[in-house]
Amino acid sequence: MSMIASEDAMSAEADPIGAVLGELPVLTPVRTEHVPLAVRAVVVHARQEWPAGVVCRNDRAPYPCRLARWGRRVLLAAGVPDERINLLVAAGNPYASPWG
Repeated sequence: MSMIASEDAMSAEADPIGAVLGELPVLTPVRTEHVPLAVRAVVVHARQEWPAGVVCRNDRAPYPCRLARWGRRVLLAAGVPDERINLLVAAGNPYASPWG
């Protein structure tokens, strides 16, 4: 199996945990059981504005945190369009189907 490299290296550098542990791998082809987990990751680890800056809603790490980046990469690798991912995050349902 191959792995997809992170396309957002700048945010990985801003994330102290990501700087130490590195990116979570995305195995390709994407397994069907990873897709619902990725949806949950992008919804639960959504962007939230704070006076100190933009952080992850779940763990207060700089946004996007490791799980938000992983979830988005998994969904993109599974063929879910970026616009659909943004709609899933806006809807806020971590159990929604990425296929509509």
